[in-house]
Amino acid sequence: MKWFGRKNVERTRPEENEADSAEGVENVTESVADEIYNRVESADLPAHILDAARDECERLLKSDSASPDFAISHAYLEFILSLPWNETTKDDLDIQRAANILDARHYGLNNVKERILEFLAVKNLRSRISPNLIIVDDEIIARENLSIIFEHEGFAVRSVGNGLEAVSAMEKEVADIVITDLKMDGMDGLELLEVLRNRWPDTGVIMLTGYATVKTAVDAMKRGADQYLGKPVNLNRLREYVQDLLARNQRIQGLHGPVLCFSGPPGTGKTSIGKAIAESLGRKFITISLAGLRDESELRGHRRTYVGAMAGRILQSIRKSGVRNPVIMLDEIDKIVQSFQGDATSVLLEMLDPQQNSGFVDNYLGLPFDLSGVLFIATANVVERIPAPLRDRMEMIEFSSYTPGEKLQIAQNYMLPEQLLKHGFAADEVSPSADALRMLIADYTHEAGLRGLDKQIASLCRKMARRRLDGRAEERPIKISAQELPGIMGPPPHFSTTVSSVLKSGVATGLVWSENGGEVIFVETVRMHGSKNLLLTGSLGEVLRESAQTALSFLRANAGKFGISENFFETSDIHVHIPSGAVTKEGPSAGVTIAVAILSQLTGRCVYQDMAFSGEISLHGDVLPVGGVREKIMAAVRSGVKTVVLPEKCASALDQLDSEVLEGLEIRLVSRLEDALEAALT
Repeated sequence: MKWFGRKNVERTRPEENEADSAEGVENVTESVADEIYNRVESADLPAHILDAARDECERLLKSDSASPDFAISHAYLEFILSLPWNETTKDDLDIQRAANILDARHYGLNNVKERILEFLAVKNLRSRISPNLIIVDDEIIARENLSIIFEHEGFAVRSVGNGLEAVSAMEKEVADIVITDLKMDGMDGLELLEVLRNRWPDTGVIMLTGYATVKTAVDAMKRGADQYLGKPVNLNRLREYVQDLLARNQRIQGLHGPVLCFSGPPGTGKTSIGKAIAESLGRKFITISLAGLRDESELRGHRRTYVGAMAGRILQSIRKSGVRNPVIMLDEIDKIVQSFQGDATSVLLEMLDPQQNSGFVDNYLGLPFDLSGVLFIATANVVERIPAPLRDRMEMIEFSSYTPGEKLQIAQNYMLPEQLLKHGFAADEVSPSADALRMLIADYTHEAGLRGLDKQIASLCRKMARRRLDGRAEERPIKISAQELPGIMGPPPHFSTTVSSVLKSGVATGLVWSENGGEVIFVETVRMHGSKNLLLTGSLGEVLRESAQTALSFLRANAGKFGISENFFETSDIHVHIPSGAVTKEGPSAGVTIAVAILSQLTGRCVYQDMAFSGEISLHGDVLPVGGVREKIMAAVRSGVKTVVLPEKCASALDQLDSEVLEGLEIRLVSRLEDALEAALT
């Protein structure tokens, strides 16, 4: 034991066997401490981590091997050694390869794929930029030698003779790192350092001098030098300093790099796109589910003073991956529970902020771990549930619902071959017709994504496997027509809401957005004798109730314009109901629909039931824009709606829709509630 003092133990030796036992315990302690100390010294740990590990080794030696403290220290050191402090995977930034992987894994999602490829293209261009280095020395031989060394290592090197020339070179192109001599004519190193810190504070500065003293070193570091070396220069140490400063400078340049957040209904491919990104980059992929998370210690870990303490899920996942720059997908980030018991959002704010995550501190580790190399991708169903400060740190990429045509292509080219292979069939052994698949999509599923469709195709394959073994399906391939599908799968479940062409009074069709995509709702109203009550039923949220009150107030204020008595509410109650009362409904999109239904009831004029409405209203009758236009349009088509009335300010959202989505629909854009009411009533 030469690395620190041996523990002194006084032995009174009352009995020889007790002395032997004590000596054996001490030998075990020293043996374990020696073994783990050697591993610490050979692990190439960062300097500040190495110091902490050495201190822990000393505590380990001073502990009895049978004591709890010994086990705690030993487990802690094992955890430090298991973390990938220096291991990284090199990014594969071949854009064409990435595009091929994304296309092979997913059909459609063109906007999402384009944004991912843009992200990879930026990383590709940044990786081509050579680090910029300025060497400042009045000795020609010294700066030429350093120039040759760093040019050979891939740096773009400029060499100048004094501080004035260095400032001029910085004004032309800012350098990542400046290596400067201390004593020079014109402007010496300290004067140059002051200028650099005032004008280019992010540039790393290494001070070199042949007159190295403690005073000059302290003075240089106080003025802002990052490192200080005496001449003759230790080249290995200089290289280490340059690489450390370069890594820090690259983090500074990348502070505003995006943390991507994939938002959209379930089953639209958010997680699988994340896997494809990791595959295209050549990185390890980790998924951490945040649904129901309420305690920040699950992410940040517990302090070692607690019994059974362990690190948080972030460092545990990184340790499992074996590298410090994996792709980490934070799944269901909108379902984090915020309560008085704890709030994990504060940990995520630190993790996702590039200015903080380079020194992320886990409670168990108690030392900073650099997360700046991690590519974080979050997923959410409802973006509005994410706290605003956290949402501000992420770039939202919306995953829209799949159209019936896209679902057909995915079913034919991806899902069916995969499910056939899982169920023991050859790729072409079962051949449902395109019409059969369309019926499966339209009548057996009701979703924005693809999970339900995948389950139905799996069910179809199971039924075909049973028929093949029973001898009822001998032909090869087994062909399935649309007429045969109900006999195989059973009667279609009646998920879809369909509209009728019958004119009705007091009932209007609305389009709303939910976590599962677009939905069609029916707003029903009745007028009865009463005393000025507005009754609202159907599990309506506060915003929707306010929309109903706004619609009624607008109609009362403009009663003459619509040909109704100004005192119609004095002796009346109006009841507004939205069916499916067990389902909670919220949002402003039903404002126009409620106004149409109430006016239809008051005037006796019928509403076209194959016309659907979506839009928020103001008290003065303005129709305000709403979101989820694509999903609402697709719900309208699915339900047999012929005409859709939308706010005029949604025109830009309509321009981005595919022609397939709008096929067979008439779109009317309105800016005033009067226009919507006139279009709706017969």
